Amino acid sequence: MVSKSCKSQERIIIVANQLPLRAQKGVLDGKWHFSWDEDSPLPQLKDGFSSGTDCLFVGCLKAEIDSSEQEAIAQRLLEEFKCVPTFLPNELQVKFYHGFCKQHLWPLFHYMLPLCPDHGDKFDRSLWQAYVSANKLFADKVMEVINPDDDYVWVHDYHLMVLPTFLRKRFNRIKLGFFLHSPFPSSEIYRTLPVRDEILKALLNSDLIGFHTFDYARHFLSCCSRMLGLDYESKRGYIGLEYYGRTVSIKILPVGVHMGQLESVLNKAETSAKVRELEEQFMGKTLVVGVDDMDIFKGISLKLLAMEELLKQHPKLQGKVVLVQIANPARSSGKDVQEAKRETHSTAKRINEMYGYPGYDPIVLIDRPVPLYEKLAYYVMAECCVVNAVRDGMNLVSYKYIVCRQGTLKADEAMGISSTIPRKSMLVVSEFVGCSPSLSGAIRVNPWNIDAVSEAINSAITMPDSEKQLRHEKHYRYVSSHDVGYWARSFKSDLERACKDHYSRRCWGIGFGLGFRVVALDPNFRKLSIEHVASVYKRTKRRAIFLDYDGTMMPQTSICKNPSNEVISVLNSLCSDPKNTVFIVSGRGRSSLSEWFSPCQKLGIAAEHGYFTRWSGDSEWKSCLLAADFDWKSIAEPVMRLYTETTDGSSMEIKESALVWHHQDADPDFGSCQAKELLDHLENVLANEPVVVKRASILWKLSRSTESLCTFDNLFLLLAYMMIRPPCDPHDHVLQGVSKGLVAENLLSAMVDGGKPPDFVMCIGDDRSDEDMFESISTAISRLSMPGQTEVYACTVEQKPSKAKYYLDDTVEVIKLLQGLAAASDQHPRPAHIQVSFESCA
Repeated sequence: MVSKSCKSQERIIIVANQLPLRAQKGVLDGKWHFSWDEDSPLPQLKDGFSSGTDCLFVGCLKAEIDSSEQEAIAQRLLEEFKCVPTFLPNELQVKFYHGFCKQHLWPLFHYMLPLCPDHGDKFDRSLWQAYVSANKLFADKVMEVINPDDDYVWVHDYHLMVLPTFLRKRFNRIKLGFFLHSPFPSSEIYRTLPVRDEILKALLNSDLIGFHTFDYARHFLSCCSRMLGLDYESKRGYIGLEYYGRTVSIKILPVGVHMGQLESVLNKAETSAKVRELEEQFMGKTLVVGVDDMDIFKGISLKLLAMEELLKQHPKLQGKVVLVQIANPARSSGKDVQEAKRETHSTAKRINEMYGYPGYDPIVLIDRPVPLYEKLAYYVMAECCVVNAVRDGMNLVSYKYIVCRQGTLKADEAMGISSTIPRKSMLVVSEFVGCSPSLSGAIRVNPWNIDAVSEAINSAITMPDSEKQLRHEKHYRYVSSHDVGYWARSFKSDLERACKDHYSRRCWGIGFGLGFRVVALDPNFRKLSIEHVASVYKRTKRRAIFLDYDGTMMPQTSICKNPSNEVISVLNSLCSDPKNTVFIVSGRGRSSLSEWFSPCQKLGIAAEHGYFTRWSGDSEWKSCLLAADFDWKSIAEPVMRLYTETTDGSSMEIKESALVWHHQDADPDFGSCQAKELLDHLENVLANEPVVVKRASILWKLSRSTESLCTFDNLFLLLAYMMIRPPCDPHDHVLQGVSKGLVAENLLSAMVDGGKPPDFVMCIGDDRSDEDMFESISTAISRLSMPGQTEVYACTVEQKPSKAKYYLDDTVEVIKLLQGLAAASDQHPRPAHIQVSFESCA
């Protein structure tokens, strides 16, 4: 076991499926020999960090090590390379990597659905279990070496997408970033994955999630919206997802190449020698190059067909243009890889037989491991580089090609090239690869359109040199300034920003298995003690109690919304105490609330978020509108009905004081789009009416039972709606007053004005509309002439981010609290109420 090191400098632990090492066992001595893998970007990340940052790598070796040697090799790799190997049992490795990663995740993330046996496999639960087990073993290795209070952890790629959950479960405040190097599919594709929610929730246990392009990030955010009910917002250029009080940041930045490494290889004598060899081999010919892994998504066969079409449509290019296609060894095995390899070879052979002749092959297929210096030599020689993948994460071939075409002074000198010669390059890039958005000077193509790709290659090789030079200069400026060091530095900076408030909030870990998540709350946020509140309540003389109904006294999941006998009884007990002023403050209509609470004659009611109020059962309803004019309804209602008819899943709610358009059951994107359009439409047609239009979203958490959040997972309900209602002041077209907050503030003001300021204020609610009450009470206490020792208890239902300082787990605990207060009340006849006017919201 590797012991934790003492912290002497800042450290970042980089976790990936494979360590950036090459492993080879000596034939003669039988010993293992290790070296850095020059093709891996991971060791290059260090160039983006400050000199005081220490990097530690965790991952598997690309070789099978006998169990008897593992401990010694682990110690050796830690000392020589600062690498911590994760040794997976062979059977687990096969199921994890070649099974779940390559049979399920990799095809799905590249938009291949398992629709038939020839193109994918049905979901295998045992492979998923192997994936989870492997991720847990990676977590164990990280735990062996981490200093959780100081170290940053950066996890890479789709092989380790549930690793954040295991790490977050061990240390709630771990500083954790994740970067996905593959595409993230659209929600329509991703939703077919049986374990889709588990993976999304695991990724959300990261502090920062990175993607190469906005498209990939957009697809991820869409999945979070559609499957988890989460919404995101952009603040000062940063995209953030609110998840149980934590803000999960989203990073969009394509990875770059290591300029120093490429220039170093270009300067090697063997590279110059290879370039001179290629000059002689392809003298008088225009070279087009392609470098791709041998797999079904790189579009190699489509590229060859485009080359065939080029020769067919432009006979004058026959004998003059050569496509050199380097096929890197496949990263996995299977029928798809073999099929791609077979098709590539047969296509190249057919084209060469048709258009080639002795001394000329239009297609040069190199299907063997090619050292880096040799690839760079081909880049140097090529007039055009074609990246034709049908789907790819980033693909750095284009960047490497541009750097090689720029060359170096030493390489130019070795090859006899003048350094004053303007450099030029041309790129034909698939629009489905991650590098495409950053290469604005490339000719972008749809790789499936063979004719278009053929013409793009023709345009690239026949374009005037001056145009090629301008495009090359533009590309080189970007590639050289956005190298791998810039990428690492930018990600690390954003990770530090995302983690800066870790210790300013209280954290609770809740949930089991892959449903685990951390709730981050204000440090003063704590559970309300019934005994403590009852004790304080008993010694106070004047009390104001504000209670929401749905979700507070009645579970959201309850089908029957009528208050139970238990609720009626406890409210009557509280209202009968002459020291108490009790109000139900609800968004429901006054007719329903009047009927339900008719047995509670002394109970105050604020309906429709305070638009209608009643001090007691025998008093009249008051409206906050000075002159009730609802003529605007005849204008707005037909418009809202039109949008309801054209938006499947939407509905319209007609209240006395307002019209509400709900779209939480519509398609999230279409519903949001229609809501924006409806908002604009209504603002135009109601411009001269005494009303305001507002749009809002409320995320409600629906418990599956009345047990604690810590015991059961929750369902989420996103209530997205648009409301039209009059402002409180018909001359003020800004909706300031129709809110639960104003009810609480006006009541407190009336009690103070009546000479009986409360020394005990309690407010309990469960959703965002109740946050208005929590905030208004805090404001009123400081603004009004309240007693110096006024006890204030703002309480939300369930542990969640809130402006309240207290919480209760569920409606059952709310009723228990009220019963405890009722038991402590003085049972005396209640005097006449202090009357407060709600006719004006000023």
